[in-house]
Amino acid sequence: MHYFEFAEKDNTLYEVSSSMNAGLDEVLEVRKDVSDSGLVVNDSRILIKFDLSYISESVSNNLITNPKYYLNLFDAKPTALATSQSLYAYPISQSWTMGDGRSYDNPSNKEGCSYTFRFGETDGTLWNSELSASGGTFYTASEASHSFNRNSKDMRMDVTDIVNDWLTGNKTNEGFMIKRSGSAETDSSRLGNFSFFSTDTHTKYPPTLEVQWDDSSWSTGSLSPLSSTDLEDTVLYMKGLRPEYHEKSKVKFRVVGRNRYPSKTYSTTPSNLTIKYLPSGSSFYSICDAETHDVIVPFGSGSKLSCDSQGNYFNLWLDGYQPERYYTLKFRVVSGSNTIDESDQYFNEGFTFKVTK
Repeated sequence: MHYFEFAEKDNTLYEVSSSMNAGLDEVLEVRKDVSDSGLVVNDSRILIKFDLSYISESVSNNLITNPKYYLNLFDAKPTALATSQSLYAYPISQSWTMGDGRSYDNPSNKEGCSYTFRFGETDGTLWNSELSASGGTFYTASEASHSFNRNSKDMRMDVTDIVNDWLTGNKTNEGFMIKRSGSAETDSSRLGNFSFFSTDTHTKYPPTLEVQWDDSSWSTGSLSPLSSTDLEDTVLYMKGLRPEYHEKSKVKFRVVGRNRYPSKTYSTTPSNLTIKYLPSGSSFYSICDAETHDVIVPFGSGSKLSCDSQGNYFNLWLDGYQPERYYTLKFRVVSGSNTIDESDQYFNEGFTFKVTK
């Protein structure tokens, strides 16, 4: 299962305008602006927070078990990026106010957090008054990272350890600080500027906290398996697939496999109506945006098919999906070696549904 939580608030802190608030900007930036002489360097950092109450409740009730957590930020046309570099996430150690300013406001809005202040210039509360530190405060002992190369711009960072610290009460959830490493922020190297869509974007790419866990179960009852020979020419169809589902729905989708050309037998039940199950542990679903073809849920450990006495199925929690969009379902049966090769079976039959408000 993959569940997606949308951000509660976010902001970019700009060193070059240390009291400016940009809480309502449509993009989040990790910048590094270096003067021609290389003597002046200004950076920026991203703050982003997610409400974990629903996830915490689901973990406590064993609806979510042994999860992995990923922070997803989506490319908003970065500029002049170096070929290979990394971004880091740290748990923020103090509370902050997002504010309702924009980086292009003139005069600039100074209410809400900035590089210098936690709540705004009028309030006057510094990020760390004892050390006179700016740029936010965070726990350095907890760290997650993501590496970029010339072909990657989106970010899917494993933040499992940080989220677990919040859920167990070891730290208070004040959100993530996204930044470059200390030396990469301050030296004169030109690394370019990361841009990601914010929670205030008008696109379909707001930041998400992704929860991934294996929710599959297997109890076939009296059903028979599809043999390896059957799988060479299997037809998959969705049983009871509706054209639309409400965004707050929790849905069980039924998947049925059968022989394309069933053998003739003497029986009172047509063989093409006999339900057989797909292989355990190696049958997966994937979900893509029907318009953009972006992969929302990849084939993997969080998208295994389950089985009960009525056949194969999988569950979806649709409150983590963008409403008023169409999604396409695809399926894959992995070869016996559990690797991607030519013997894998892929099924893309155009099964589509819409998530509605």
